[in-house]
Amino acid sequence: MENKAVIFDMDGVICHTNPYHSKAFRVFFEKRGLNPTDEEFAEHMFGKSNSYILKHFLGRTVEGEEFTQMEEEKEGLFREIYAEYIETIPGYTDWLRVLKAEGFKTGVATSAPRANLNLIMAKVGFEPMMESILASEDVTAHKPDPQVYLKSANNLGVKPENCIVFEDSHSGVSAAINAGMKVVGVLSSHTKEELPPCDFHINDYSEINLDILNRIR
Repeated sequence: MENKAVIFDMDGVICHTNPYHSKAFRVFFEKRGLNPTDEEFAEHMFGKSNSYILKHFLGRTVEGEEFTQMEEEKEGLFREIYAEYIETIPGYTDWLRVLKAEGFKTGVATSAPRANLNLIMAKVGFEPMMESILASEDVTAHKPDPQVYLKSANNLGVKPENCIVFEDSHSGVSAAINAGMKVVGVLSSHTKEELPPCDFHINDYSEINLDILNRIR
């Protein structure tokens, strides 16, 4: 049997962090006289890299030291706001245990900074069950570019076509498709209609099992 793998995005897939990212960005942008709408956040924040988000809402490219300072400011706000609310999407930890018992290799591939990933891993405790852990600092091209998923597959020693990705955003689903992987859409931030075509959809992990996963494969 060929190796098989499941790769998870983090924001909106392991934990429903997007409302807290929205709160952090609201504070960040209000300091700069900007007040994005919920619709703008849904279209231009969820699943996007910070470089894209800042460029879109500020109307200019932010790079170098200025980008580093802005990213640290916003992500620090997020971690401060979210720290006491960390919890997984229902059923995630049980589902991860099922996958490991069945022999799946597993990984995390997030566009978030490593500090955010570390915060959540410390609370949820899934790090020992992952054979690959990648954050924004580990890639040079962000979703929808497939780099993070192709690099994950390489780390896991699994062909892309034998990987199934759990994603919640348009850019994330696109990245997985661009990598040649199957995709389960997690409907925490978007509807089915708002995402590129996925192989299956769930609202939480009570709606997925090994029979479904094997049919997807």
